[in-house]
Amino acid sequence: MAGRQLSALDVAFLCLESDTTPMHMGAVVTFRPHGQVHARKLTALLAERAARIPKLRQRPRTVLFPPGAASWAEDPDFVASEHISHHHLSSLYEPDPLSAYASRWMGRPLDTGKPLWDLRLVTGLPDGEFALLLKLHHALTDGAGAYAVAAGLLDELPRPARRAHSGAGPPAPRSPVDAVKEALGATLAQAGIASSVVRATRSPVSPISAPPSTERRLGLVRLDVGDIRRIRRSHGGTANDVVLAVLAGALREWMINRGQRADDRALRALIPVSMRGRSAEQLGGNKLSGYLCDLPVGLDDPVARLRAVQREMSRNKAAGPARGAGAFPLLADRMPPMLHRLGSKVAGLAAPLLFDLVVTTVPVPPNRLTLDGTRLEGVYPFVPLAPRQAIGIAVATYRDSVHIGLQANGAAVSDVGSLRDGVLKSAARLLDTA
Repeated sequence: MAGRQLSALDVAFLCLESDTTPMHMGAVVTFRPHGQVHARKLTALLAERAARIPKLRQRPRTVLFPPGAASWAEDPDFVASEHISHHHLSSLYEPDPLSAYASRWMGRPLDTGKPLWDLRLVTGLPDGEFALLLKLHHALTDGAGAYAVAAGLLDELPRPARRAHSGAGPPAPRSPVDAVKEALGATLAQAGIASSVVRATRSPVSPISAPPSTERRLGLVRLDVGDIRRIRRSHGGTANDVVLAVLAGALREWMINRGQRADDRALRALIPVSMRGRSAEQLGGNKLSGYLCDLPVGLDDPVARLRAVQREMSRNKAAGPARGAGAFPLLADRMPPMLHRLGSKVAGLAAPLLFDLVVTTVPVPPNRLTLDGTRLEGVYPFVPLAPRQAIGIAVATYRDSVHIGLQANGAAVSDVGSLRDGVLKSAARLLDTA
């Protein structure tokens, strides 16, 4: 694994990094112990496990060829414990002390000259709970791959029984004609994506744009999986459609509370789509495409919002994740790395031309997860904010709950609590129609 080259998309995420646009993903993971928390023991255990994960021991370094490229290299000075620290909350007088502390921590960029991660153990939470705060740079992996990395820090799950080998041999070698056809198809696909991106651009003035800021505010929201299922049974669609409709209602109320016009408007969300295989690719870098979905914040009726989301997502799925303007990550991954070195900052500033916010889903398995025997209670993921964007939303379903992580630009959003409350109210309104 040492020496593996970063993909062009990995390089792009690295080049987007700045003090006001830190490009790390994050997670707040909560645990409920049965007894006293031994912080020193836990941090030592986490350091021991982190040292065994190859990706966490590596840092990016530039290479001579191809120009602008980079590869992963073992950090000769790597010490896992230097990436892991403990913080005890000394005051619980804030309305949400964990979110307040995590907000300050999340806003600090990672040191790109070192392995691109950071882990914080937080104790002193109500009812004896503790939390892990994790940062992983987007150059290291995408959301789908992040769990494969983070899982190595948790207690090992029972290994599933291996399937019998199918007996299928290696694929037949491609003929020159097949190779030419494949190259031609890839070129045409790239041209189609580029054309769709151009057609999808809009006015650069987003209704929820934000100035550059180093400050971040986080919100943690939990919904009941049973409520989502009841809504699905009544109105159809997928669980993801229901969550998107709930978020559209929350964004509508949040905009109105900010004195902004919501009627007859839509907020366009970039919804990342994983292009990963199942097995060997789980620990690779970014393998992403995406959909663009107009969230109908202009509709006051919660059922009408859900129907609109269903239509949008059905249209996206019919086209597939490798076509349309939302597939621009695929296009970025096929560009020479040097172009990203030269133009990523400018391209990042153009993000509002295509979308207003990112809404991503992070897969978490339904198995009961533990750390040193202590059960995991909640996992709230966070997506980095694109330049000039005020809000980013990440969703993870674990066991009987849907966990939603809200990350806001602190200069544009003074209190993320309004949006957090809006999610709960929007879900309740939609549930009342079931």
